Order: sequence, then structure tokens, then C-alpha cells
Amino acid sequence: MKIPSPKSLLHLEGFAVVVAACIFYRELGASWLWFAGLFLAPDLLMIGYVFGKKAGARAYNAGHTYAAPFLLWLVVYLAHQPALFPVCVIWVAHIGFDRLIGFGLKYETGFKDTHLAKV
Repeated sequence: MKIPSPKSLLHLEGFAVVVAACIFYRELGASWLWFAGLFLAPDLLMIGYVFGKKAGARAYNAGHTYAAPFLLWLVVYLAHQPALFPVCVIWVAHIGFDRLIGFGLKYETGFKDTHLAKV
């Protein structure tokens, strides 16, 4: 049996995250219209590239690690605002989908240079 490459494992991990996030989102009973409307919202952080490659990579990466939606979840939890939990789940689903299709964290050398491959 051939052992999958690290890149393949990251794609598989992305798939697992998307599926788990969608199941969890369904259990929350939140609106799928909200899901569709907010799914690409983390990509708005690409605006950082207006200020150069370094700033762009930092802004993009800040919103495309699982730490970001976890921090939002923590704030939402501590503030007793459960209505915002779906936003955290949508964000996690977005990151998982990015990994699934091969978009990774950006290097400061350019938008197309990611930790998964050159896009």
C-alpha cells in the first residue's frame, strides 16, 4: 500500500474539516443562506495585498488559520453570544475548503506561493 504524500493528507484533512463543519452547522440549525453568503468572507483579507506582498500574506494568513475562528469562538463564548457560533463554523468550513482545493497559507514572495504548492 502506498503511503499518501503530506500534500495529499492536507487535502484529505481539508475534506474532513469541510464535512465536519457542515454537519455541525446543520446541527446548529442556522440559515444555509447565511452560510452561502459568508463562506467567502475570509477571502476579503486579500485586500492586504494592496499594501504589498508582505502585508498581503500576513493579512491573508491571519484569516486562514484555524486559530482565527477559534479565537472568535472564544470571544463569542465568553460574551455569551451563541447566535454568532455559526460564523465560526462557516469560517472553519472555508479554511477546510481552501485546503481541500489546494489553497494554502501564503508566503511573502507572492500570492501564488503557498505552503501547499504554487497556485
